[in-house]
Amino acid sequence: MSTTSETGASSSELFTRLQTFLAENKRAVLIGTAATVVAIGGVAYYASTSRIIRDDDIDSEKGEKRKDKKKSKGKKKKSVKDKDGPLLEERKPKAGESKTSNCPRWKSKPYQWRQERTKIAADLKASGNSAYSQRKFTEAADLYTRAIEVSPKPEAVFYSNRAACADFVLSTACYVNMSPPKHDLVVENCDEALKLDIMYVKALNRRAAALEALGRYQESLRDFTASTILDKFKNETAAQSVERVLKKMSTAEAQEILKTREPRLPSHTFISSYFAAFRTRPPLAPPESSTTGDNTLLLALDALEATDYVHAMTLANESLVQGISWDAGRAEAFNLRGTFKFLVGDSAGAKEDLEKSLEILPSFTQSWVKIASVHMEQGDAARAFAAFETAISHNPWDPDIFYHRGQVYFIMGQFNEAADNYTKSTALDDMFVFSHIQLAVAQYKSDNIANSMATFRRTMKKFPQRSEPQNYYGELLLDQQRFQDAVDKFERAIELEKAKRPPMNVLPLVNKGLAFYQWKQDSVVAETLCREALVIDPECEAAVATLAQLSLQQGKIDAAVEMFSRHADLARTEPELVNALTYKHASRAQVEFMRNYPTLAGQLGQLARSMM
Repeated sequence: MSTTSETGASSSELFTRLQTFLAENKRAVLIGTAATVVAIGGVAYYASTSRIIRDDDIDSEKGEKRKDKKKSKGKKKKSVKDKDGPLLEERKPKAGESKTSNCPRWKSKPYQWRQERTKIAADLKASGNSAYSQRKFTEAADLYTRAIEVSPKPEAVFYSNRAACADFVLSTACYVNMSPPKHDLVVENCDEALKLDIMYVKALNRRAAALEALGRYQESLRDFTASTILDKFKNETAAQSVERVLKKMSTAEAQEILKTREPRLPSHTFISSYFAAFRTRPPLAPPESSTTGDNTLLLALDALEATDYVHAMTLANESLVQGISWDAGRAEAFNLRGTFKFLVGDSAGAKEDLEKSLEILPSFTQSWVKIASVHMEQGDAARAFAAFETAISHNPWDPDIFYHRGQVYFIMGQFNEAADNYTKSTALDDMFVFSHIQLAVAQYKSDNIANSMATFRRTMKKFPQRSEPQNYYGELLLDQQRFQDAVDKFERAIELEKAKRPPMNVLPLVNKGLAFYQWKQDSVVAETLCREALVIDPECEAAVATLAQLSLQQGKIDAAVEMFSRHADLARTEPELVNALTYKHASRAQVEFMRNYPTLAGQLGQLARSMM
């Protein structure tokens, strides 16, 4: 969409700044968010967990285990893909410890003393570890089961190690065609381990992986999120697992939503900016004896001029159904209907209509430019550039061709090429404000700061009554952390927008809110401005996304989830929808973490501050 919409491009810059901040601070934001949700409180409940391990349940051996983990810090952790399987929690058996053959079964002989039973359980566990290291996973699982049976008190590690056996047996099942899968056994054993020790990170990771394999993504995300936070984000594998599961969840949900969602137009701000990206053309001249379809097309164009986009879309479709009597009119109608299809996210339908427009009138350069945008939306840059070349062959003096080709280069990060095309567009028509603005932005992106600032100053002088140069210049000042100057430009843009015919472009309001948040951490002003924007344009994606991010950063998770859900409703394309759903599910996972671990809020708050 950014290939053709100036406000779309501005929104893209807005989202980039938001996401860059979140990416740079994602761990601290995540922890800080969780730390502020203590108010939701409640009894700690983690899946089937109902009890946190007590002090008298923690014996000296577990302390030794934690010391051993510190000593082994820095060593690569093993996984089920390694030759000797995933790393177990326990030490290797020492010389003289009981072997598999002479480990008695608890049921075969009664033992009255706790100490003796504890020793036998330890021997069985050590033998299980030995069998495991020899890849005798069935035998190891049996030994851990016997350790569970003989132990005078439950031990979380017995269940977790038995889960590792089930996990590894499953991972080798593809070689021996074992059936049925064992993921359910991993989950069952980890459930038992986590009943005994809710802080058992390895059991969380094992259960999360098994739940992911079972397609239970919400539960898997819950466990991976908990593991990541409990490990203080030091386990990169768990953090990557969170992202992987989020992507699976969000992609599947987005595809399901798009199957049944009715096509709808994006926000008024976005549509207005899209059409503003094309220069005004001379009005159509219908034949003297016009048909009903001819007149309906003219009504559609009048509605477009009045920014009544819903009626313009409906009338354009009706005109084609009724029939249009002259070629230029039919080409225009297919162009207009294809444009609206593109705006609702129907790229295939847009392409079909634009191609029909060109079949009727091959020299219609605007249709070539718009079909180039469709190709870019579909990820086909080669065909997009071919469409531009064809348009140039028909009319090398059309400045829109070079402007929109510059937009494609801009999106691809080829800022020098983009600047060359903007300059060519301006040379052909220097009264089109967006060519000047985008040239300045491309110069800025190329680190040609002095020229960029000079271009903006010239543009603001040339177009004193246009809000767009003020808004874009403010964005660059904000990027330089010249906060007061940026706010001044945003306020001037707002003033100019309010002076023109409504509805106003609300992006300066959103930008001003962001400036106050980055400058003074003033969330109240930022939220107020974003909500004011939504009163004017209830479907402004930038305002909704900004409110969602502000809520997340302040720990207002329920509000963030609500806004991310609203953002998902407004998303036009699958990537936009996936992004919104990803943040929504991540926020919900944080809420669930604090419900399950309310006592950790203080520690997490300290950690968040240390990571900022």
